[in-house]
Amino acid sequence: QVQLVESGGGLVRLGGSLRLSCAASGRTFSSYAMAWFRQAPGKEREFVATIRWSSGKAYYADSVKGRFTISRDNAKNTVYLQMNSLKPEDTAVYYCAPDARMVGSSWFNFGSWGRGTQVTVSS
Repeated sequence: QVQLVESGGGLVRLGGSLRLSCAASGRTFSSYAMAWFRQAPGKEREFVATIRWSSGKAYYADSVKGRFTISRDNAKNTVYLQMNSLKPEDTAVYYCAPDARMVGSSWFNFGSWGRGTQVTVSS
C-alpha cells in the first residue's frame, strides 16, 4: 500500500512562496505519474500539476502555469511543488496523488490520497 506524507503548507501573504513536499513509499514508482491536486472550501478537488517519474515531463493546470513548478527526486521518492507569486485563490488543502492519469482532457488520481497540507494565502 502506498504511503504519502505531505508537508510544507502554511500561511503566506499575497505574492509569497511556499514549497510543498510529498514523500512516497510502498511501491516502485518509475512507471507512474505523481501529481498535486487541491481542494478549496466548498469546491471540488482540482488538478494542479503532475510529473512522470521516469521522464520528468510535467503538466500544469492553466491557473498555475508559470507560477508553480513540480519536480521530483527519484532517489528519495519525493515530489515537490514550488509555488511562487501566490494568490488568495490558491488557498486550499493540497493533496499528493500517486497515480495520475489523463482521461480525455482531464487529470484524475487512480491511487490513494495523502492527508493533505493546508495552504493559506492572505491578501
